[in-house]
Amino acid sequence: MKRIVVFASGSGSNAENIIKYFNQTKTAIVTQVLCNNEHAKVFKRCESLGIACLHFNRNEFFKTDVILTLLQEKADYIILAGFLWKIPEKIIDAFPNKIINVHPALLPKYGGKGMYGAHVHKAVAANNETETGITIHYVNENYDEGAIIFQAKTNLNTQDTPETIAAKIHILEQQYFPKVIEEVIASQNG
Repeated sequence: MKRIVVFASGSGSNAENIIKYFNQTKTAIVTQVLCNNEHAKVFKRCESLGIACLHFNRNEFFKTDVILTLLQEKADYIILAGFLWKIPEKIIDAFPNKIINVHPALLPKYGGKGMYGAHVHKAVAANNETETGITIHYVNENYDEGAIIFQAKTNLNTQDTPETIAAKIHILEQQYFPKVIEEVIASQNG
C-alpha cells in the first residue's frame, strides 16, 4: 500500500476528503498531514480523523532537511491540498512525478505566484469567464507549470460571484481530486 503525505495551509476540506477516500480503498493511505499555518482548521479535522498533523515553519521547509527527511520516511506520494508555498527543488528532485497539486482554475489560465483561492475566483469573475474548473497537475520548480494530469470544467454565468465560483470549484475538487490521485498511483504501480 502506497503512503501519502498531504500538505495543507488552511481549512483542510480537501485533506479531509482525501483521508476519508483512502481510508475506504486499498490503494494508499494518508500517513501524515503537514501544515505551515499553526492556526489552520486542518489540525482539528486531522485530530477528529486520527491522522497526525505536524506544523512546520519556513526555516524547516526551505533551509534544513527536516521536512525532506520526514517525507523520505513517510511518503511515496505528496499531495498539495491548498498548500501555498513553493516546493523546494530538493523535495521535487527526491519525488519525481510523485507530487500532485490541485489548482482552482483551468491552467494555464489564472496560474502562477499569488494565484490561489479567492484571488483566482475574483480574477475569473472580473474577466467574465463563461467557464472555469480545476486542474490536477504534477508539481515542478515553477508555480502551476507542472504537467497537467486532469481538468474538469464548470459553466459560469453573469450572476456568478467569486463566492459562487468558489463553491462550484469546491464541488469539483471533492468529486475528482481523490479519484485522480488513486488513478495516478495505480498507473505508476500497475
